[in-house]
Amino acid sequence: MKKNPVVLGLILLTFFVISFLTNIIGPLVPDIIKSFKLNLTTVALLPFAFFIAYGVMSIPSGMLVEKYGEKRVMAGAFFIAFLGALIFVLAPGYFSYMFSLFFIGAGMAMLQVAINPLLRVAGGEEHFAFNSVLGQFFFGLASFLSPLVYSYLVTNIGKPVHNSNTVISFFESIVPANLPWISLYWIFAILSVAMVVVIAIVKIPKVELKGDEKVGGLKTNIELLKNPTVLLYFLAIFCYVGIEQGVANWMSEFLHAYHGIDPKTGGATAVSWFWGLLTVGTILGLILLKFIDSRKVLVLFTGAAIICLLLALFGSAEIAIWAFPMVGFFASVMWSIIISLALNSMSEHHGAVSGILITGICGGAIIPLIVGWIGDLSTLKTGMLFLFIMLSYIFSLGFWSRPLVQNEVISFKKFRKSKAHA
Repeated sequence: MKKNPVVLGLILLTFFVISFLTNIIGPLVPDIIKSFKLNLTTVALLPFAFFIAYGVMSIPSGMLVEKYGEKRVMAGAFFIAFLGALIFVLAPGYFSYMFSLFFIGAGMAMLQVAINPLLRVAGGEEHFAFNSVLGQFFFGLASFLSPLVYSYLVTNIGKPVHNSNTVISFFESIVPANLPWISLYWIFAILSVAMVVVIAIVKIPKVELKGDEKVGGLKTNIELLKNPTVLLYFLAIFCYVGIEQGVANWMSEFLHAYHGIDPKTGGATAVSWFWGLLTVGTILGLILLKFIDSRKVLVLFTGAAIICLLLALFGSAEIAIWAFPMVGFFASVMWSIIISLALNSMSEHHGAVSGILITGICGGAIIPLIVGWIGDLSTLKTGMLFLFIMLSYIFSLGFWSRPLVQNEVISFKKFRKSKAHA
């Protein structure tokens, strides 16, 4: 397959849509609690349902891609996401929302697996590093914009002065007056159907994975799961995604509960900046990694993230509303460095290793749930202190990791292999 700018554009659009659907739960938490009268534990089961789908679907999705090809898997993934969104908008409720999020999460996991090897081929292998960063930029851009879209919708739906706005009027006609935030899931349903149509139109040849990129058979994966090194790095990915989602999901509720900040405006803006600064930090991190050993960068950025989270939890409202987003800025390099160190610590089976590592995304399901559970037993602030355990583990990684490839900051060749199953 030659370089194909149309397919490359489709992949970048897919990155955008994945992120738009994935990272909106955090700003919604206060509305979800109010709408369905939930405690912190039961509301945390919702992101749990979404991210546990990654743990369930990551490795099977790689097998589906190898058997059916990227085009069918991508179309199927968006159709599953459409069904998930439709379940909720047609019958809004707590349990339908939980099932909806699991379906959407399963679809997003399938897409993550399918589009990364396609990115390598469609954009040209020699440009993979640049295109990977570009993909992450589109991913971060959507995460930055989705809370702002939420804020716009919920502050305008139901307000008579905006009846002349066609978009607002449309949503007012199809969503319950007391649940304006459900309009987002109508957008998700529409986007998902549109993406199925686009994928059906665009010609997407099947990508032949290199031997080292394949997910491996059951025997290979079982052997790798017995390898202490693989398990330690799996735990690091588990902790990272737990931190990312633990902060993003609880930030708005924390600002509302402790500082009286309106989740529809100030809370949504803080979450938006969390993802925006995470994107900016990724680009800065890649520059630093060209000059400084990745383990030193990891220690520096993780230490700064710990300080920012302390300021966010114990500082004033003015400090917290900026300290939370800065946690995202300093967390930005963790994913790339952990993946790079893990693959540079293994001499073979990089595709299978990356499949196991990506299963660690289920940390985004479990850690926010633990935070909510502790919050119900004590306070949300106490629950969020649990995140320091995760940060401490990643901080320690900069000291005990011993990759086979020494002094290699980011191996884009091996990063490519990891992202083939991300």
